[in-house]
Amino acid sequence: MKKNIKIAGFCGSLRKESFNNKILALAGELLPDNMELIQITFDTVPLYNEDIDTATPPVAVAALREALASVDGILIVSPEYNHAMPGGLKNALDWASRGANNPLAGKPVSLIGATLGMWGTARMQASFLTFFHLMNMPVVARPEVLINLVSTKFDENGNFTDETTKKLMRQNLENLQSLILAK
Repeated sequence: MKKNIKIAGFCGSLRKESFNNKILALAGELLPDNMELIQITFDTVPLYNEDIDTATPPVAVAALREALASVDGILIVSPEYNHAMPGGLKNALDWASRGANNPLAGKPVSLIGATLGMWGTARMQASFLTFFHLMNMPVVARPEVLINLVSTKFDENGNFTDETTKKLMRQNLENLQSLILAK
């Protein structure tokens, strides 16, 4: 078995105390032993503009692309904004995926989402499928992890209490591991 599988973890929310950031941290704790989570931030990545997407891209973009080139797979944990993926995350993925040295192409990906509402990010997750298909990224299809009513799933100490969701997350991450190892 391959040792030290590195996965890039994106949180679709830029808010430091977002529930999705907490879920991303939880995912890091639930990873199989040979996997490591490297959290990717994109709050300094400028809006995509082909005029500045040159051989010398903005520093934040170069760092993003370099970080993604160094990993074996991708984990996205994101809220749903207006039934779709958050704009900041979409922008970061647009920057990362452009050009000849696309660090996303062919990398296995898993998608988890949490929301305050009832639908648990189902529409957001569906909105990603076209992008993943275009990038030829194998997707963890099952189990889906769509966390609804997320504010009710933490205790007063900030501990995630939904054991069923933890079990689904572990299986999802094991399936990501399997996709990576199959490459």
